Amino acid sequence: MIRVAPPGSLIELLVHRAALHPDRVALRNGPRALDFGTWRDRAAALAHGLLARGLRPGDPVGLRYGSTGWTDYAVAYCGVQWAGGIAVPLSDRLAPAAAAHIVEDSRCAGVLHGEGGPPPRLPAEVWQATAEDTETGATGAGDGDGLPLPDPSAPAQYLYTSGTTGLPKGVRATHANLAHGCTLDERRRPLRHSRTFLHSFPIGTNAGQTMLVNCLDTAATGVAAPQFTPLRFARLIEEHAVGSVFLVPATAIELLASTALDRRDLSTVKLVGSTAAALPQPVALRLSQAFPDAQIVNYYTSTEAAPAQITLLFDPDHPDSPGRPAALDHLRITDSEGRPAVPGEPGEIWLRSPTVPRAYLGAPDVDTEVFRGRWVRMGDIGRLDADGYLHLLDRERDVIKSGAHKVSTIQVENALHAHPDIADAAAFGIPHPVLGSVVAAVVVPRHGEPDTTRLRAFLLDRLAAHELPARILFRATLPRNEGGKVLKRELHRLLDDEATP
Repeated sequence: MIRVAPPGSLIELLVHRAALHPDRVALRNGPRALDFGTWRDRAAALAHGLLARGLRPGDPVGLRYGSTGWTDYAVAYCGVQWAGGIAVPLSDRLAPAAAAHIVEDSRCAGVLHGEGGPPPRLPAEVWQATAEDTETGATGAGDGDGLPLPDPSAPAQYLYTSGTTGLPKGVRATHANLAHGCTLDERRRPLRHSRTFLHSFPIGTNAGQTMLVNCLDTAATGVAAPQFTPLRFARLIEEHAVGSVFLVPATAIELLASTALDRRDLSTVKLVGSTAAALPQPVALRLSQAFPDAQIVNYYTSTEAAPAQITLLFDPDHPDSPGRPAALDHLRITDSEGRPAVPGEPGEIWLRSPTVPRAYLGAPDVDTEVFRGRWVRMGDIGRLDADGYLHLLDRERDVIKSGAHKVSTIQVENALHAHPDIADAAAFGIPHPVLGSVVAAVVVPRHGEPDTTRLRAFLLDRLAAHELPARILFRATLPRNEGGKVLKRELHRLLDDEATP
C-alpha cells in the first residue's frame, strides 16, 4: 500500500483539496456556500493583499467575525496563515474588555472583520480592514502561485481560553499542531458516513476551530448554523440530511427540552458528538433515545491539549460514565505524587499530545504547571473503572471540600438533571462556618418551580447527605459564556443578590 504523507499545514490541505475537487462545497452558513476552489483563491488573494499591506512573518492578525460570517472567517483564517501571519480568532460576542485584552495581549498588528465591524477600543496603531477589501486590492495570482506553503514548525494560531475563571489566556499552536491527524489520502477522509455535519459553535472557541478543520479535512460538508435555536437546528438536520451532529451540553439540553425534534426525520444521523464541557449523564441518555440510530460520543479535550483528544463512546448500559475511551494510549490518571493511579482510584487527568504540544503566550510559570513534555494537565479529577470506563468527577477548582468530605459538583448536577421537572442545573460550593463549604445549586425548572421538599426527597435517593444542596435557587436560565460553559462565579453573585434586602 502506498503511504501518503500528511499535510504540514492547513494551507497545504486546502491547496490539495481545491486541486482535486474545486467545485465541492466545504462549508455552508445560512444562504452562503464556500467551495474548495473559491476558498483557495480568496485565501490566496487575501494573503497577497496582506503582504502588500506590509504584513511580516509572525505578525498576529485578529479575526473578528460573527456566526453569520463563517465563510468569510474561513477565508480570513487561511489567508492570514498563508501570508505567514498568525491567526487570532475573535468572536463578535466577546465583551469589549475581553476583546481589547486579546488584541493587546497577542500584540495584533491588525484586525480583519466582518459585517459587525472591528472590536471597540482598538488601539490607533492596530490597522483594521475587511477581508473583501483586502482581497480586492490584492495583486497576484488567485490560486496561490508565488505563495510558499507555511513552515510546519512556525506559529499559526493564538487561540484564547474561555476565561471562566479570569482573563482569557492565549494558547499558541504551530501549523503542524493544527494539521495533525489530517490527511491527503482521499481514501481516509473522516466522517465518510455523513454527507453533511452540523454545528452551531461560535467562532473563537476550540470547538468552533475543530469544526473549521473538519470542513477542510472530512468527507462531509460542514453546515454552521447562523444562530442556535432548537427549531432552526432541527430543521437543518432534516433539510441537509445531516449525518453528524455536534453540540455542547447547553445546546443539547435546550434541544431536548423543546419539541423541535418531534416528527422530524432523524434517520440520517449516525453520530451525535458533545464537547466543551462534561455532558450530564441523564442528558446523554436522552440524546441516545432521541437519536436511536446514532452513536453518542463525548469528545474530551481542551484549548491547551488539542489535538490530543479522548473519544468517549457513550454506552446506555453504563449511564454513570460518559463512555469508554476508544484508546488509552494518550490518557493518564495520576495520584497526588504524580504516579499512575490505581484503577478505580481518582486522580488528575492528563492527555498526551501526539505532536508538538501547544503553549501559553508569555506565561512560562503557568506552562510548567500545565505542560510536561507532551503531557497536558487537564485540570480535571477522574478515574477509570475495572471495565475501562472513564468517570469525570469534577474540575479540580470546583471540588467542594465539606467537612471531611470532597463533593463532586458533576455528581450533584447529574442527580438534578435526572429529575423530570428540571431542564438545567449547576452546583457549586458556598462558605459554611463549621464545614468550610457546603453545596448550593441553581436550577432551571421546565414548567414552574418544583416543590423543594419533594426535590430534596428525590435527591436523597441519589446523593449522600453531605452532597445534598444546602441552598437551591430557581432561575429561568444559567449564566454561560459564548462556548456554553456555566460561569460559576456568576452563580455566587445570584445568591448574593438574593440575600441582599
